[in-house]
Amino acid sequence: MAEVLLSLGSNQDRERYILAALDALFAAFGDLQLSSVYESEAVGFKGSPFYNMVVGIHTDLTVAQLSVCLKQIEDNNGRRRNGPKFSSRTLDIDILTYDDLVGEVDGVLLPRDEVDKNAFVLWPLAELKPDQLHPIRKRSYQQLWAEYDQQQKLWPVDFFWRDRQISFSR
Repeated sequence: MAEVLLSLGSNQDRERYILAALDALFAAFGDLQLSSVYESEAVGFKGSPFYNMVVGIHTDLTVAQLSVCLKQIEDNNGRRRNGPKFSSRTLDIDILTYDDLVGEVDGVLLPRDEVDKNAFVLWPLAELKPDQLHPIRKRSYQQLWAEYDQQQKLWPVDFFWRDRQISFSR
C-alpha cells in the first residue's frame, strides 16, 4: 500500500470545500493524516485568501487511478478547469508525493515541484511529516522548512472536522 501526501486548497467558500474534500477522501481511503489548516494570501494572482493543508493517505490505487479519483472529487465540488492556471477555485487537490517515486508517472510529476517552493505546501508538510525526506533533495521537510526564505504570508486557523478540532490558530 502506497503512502501518498496530498495538498488541499480552496479560496471559494473555503471551509465548505475543505470539509467536503476531507469527507470524500475519508470515504475513499479511510483514515487520514491531517496537518493544520493554514490561511494564505493568493500566490500568482490577486484573489481571496486560501485555506491550505496537507493530507496523508494510504492507497492501492496507481498514480493514474488516484489522479482520476482526485479530479472527480474536485469536479464534484464545482472545480472549473477552463480558467487560468493561477485563479480562484473551489477545490484543488494535488499529489505531492507517492511513496518515494521520482519522475513522471502516469502523467504526474513526482514529487510535485511546488513542495519546497510554496510555504502553503511546505509548512503543513513539515508539520505533518517533519522527519520524512524529500525524495529528490534527501532533506527532511522540517529542514527544508527551516531553510525556507521566500516571503509568503500564511498562518494556522481554527478548523473543525467531524466534531473535533484539527487545527488551532496560534
